[in-house]
Amino acid sequence: MPPSDEAQMVLAFDDNRLALALFGQYGQNLALIERRLGVTADSRGNHVTLGGPHDACEQARRVLETLYEQLQRGHDLGQGDVEGAIRLAIAQGSLFDFDAAAQRVSFEEINLRKRLVRARTPAQDAYVRALRKNALVFGAGPAGTGKTWLAVAHAVALFERKEVDRIILSRPAVEAGERLGFLPGDMKEKVDPYLRPIYDALFDLMDTRIVERALQTGEIEIAPLAFMRGRTLANAAVILDEAQNTTSMQMKMFLTRLGENARMIVTGDPSQIDLPPGQVSGLSEALKLLADVEGVGTVTFSAADVVRHELVGRIVAAYDRAAAMRAGSDDAIRSGETATTAGTAGASGSAGRSTRKREDGA
Repeated sequence: MPPSDEAQMVLAFDDNRLALALFGQYGQNLALIERRLGVTADSRGNHVTLGGPHDACEQARRVLETLYEQLQRGHDLGQGDVEGAIRLAIAQGSLFDFDAAAQRVSFEEINLRKRLVRARTPAQDAYVRALRKNALVFGAGPAGTGKTWLAVAHAVALFERKEVDRIILSRPAVEAGERLGFLPGDMKEKVDPYLRPIYDALFDLMDTRIVERALQTGEIEIAPLAFMRGRTLANAAVILDEAQNTTSMQMKMFLTRLGENARMIVTGDPSQIDLPPGQVSGLSEALKLLADVEGVGTVTFSAADVVRHELVGRIVAAYDRAAAMRAGSDDAIRSGETATTAGTAGASGSAGRSTRKREDGA
C-alpha cells in the first residue's frame, strides 16, 4: 500500500491526435515531466496515469492540462513550452485548486503576425508585464533567459500595431573597441558580425520579406551604439543589447536619446563584462542609479530562467557557484591581510614600547 502522501491520478484527453502530441514523440514530454517533477507518467491511448507525491502529481496535472489547452488553441509544442509549463506549475505551488478551464493563472503572451510568443518563466512573465507598463525597462541576467528575444518581440508587436513608427536595435561593438573604421568592408559588413543575434531574433519573429523591406526603408534600423550620439529617438521602440559592455558615459548618452512616444529596453548580463579592467559598466551603474525612478522597470533573471537546453541552466548555475566561492575566498584573503597588518602594527608598537622601557631603566 502506498504511503499516505503518495497519490495516483488518471487523466483523459478527448482528442487522440492532440493527446499524442501532448505526450511527445516516444513519450519525451512525459519523460521530461517525470524527471523534473519526480513523478511517474504512464500513457495508454489518450489516458495518462500519474503517480508519486500528491503535490508533485498535482503539478504534473497542471502541466499537462496547460499544454493540452495550448494544443487545442492550435499551437505547436516544443521542449521550451513543456519547460515553461513545468516552471509555471512549480511557481504556483499547491496553494489552491487548479481548474484549467475556469481559473487558469497563465504567463503573459505577445501576439505577432508570424507567431505567438509566450513567457515561459515567472521572471519572463514579469518582464513582459514591465515592458507593457514602462517607458524604460532593464532586463539583467545570464544568457539564454530570453531577455533580448522578448524585447525584440515586444518591439515588433508595437511596430505591427503601429504604436511606433520604427524599431531601432543597437549593441556596443566592444570586441572592436568601437573602432569600426579599421575593419574591412562597408559599414554593413563592419557591424553585421556584432549584430547577428539581433538579426536572428528579427527573422524568427517577422516574415523575412517584411524585415528586409523595413531594413531598406529605415523602419527597422540596426546600428552600433556609437551611432546613437546626437540623435533624439522619438516614436520608436529602441533596444540596447549587451549593455553590460557600455561605459558610464555611453549609457547616459543612450538613455538621454529617449524622445516623445518612445520605448527603451536595455538588456545585458552584469556578470559578463568585457570592458577594460577598472572601467565601470554602464549597465551596473544604471541599475543602481535608476532603481527607484518612476517609469523605469527592472527585471532580474537567474539560472532558473534559462530557456535554452536544460543543460545550459545547470552550466550557468555551476559558474555562478564558482563565482560566489571566489568572491568568498577573496573576502577571506582581504580579512586575513587586514588582520595580519593589524597584528604587525601591534607587534611593532609593543617592540617600540619595550625598547623605550629598557632605555629608561638604563
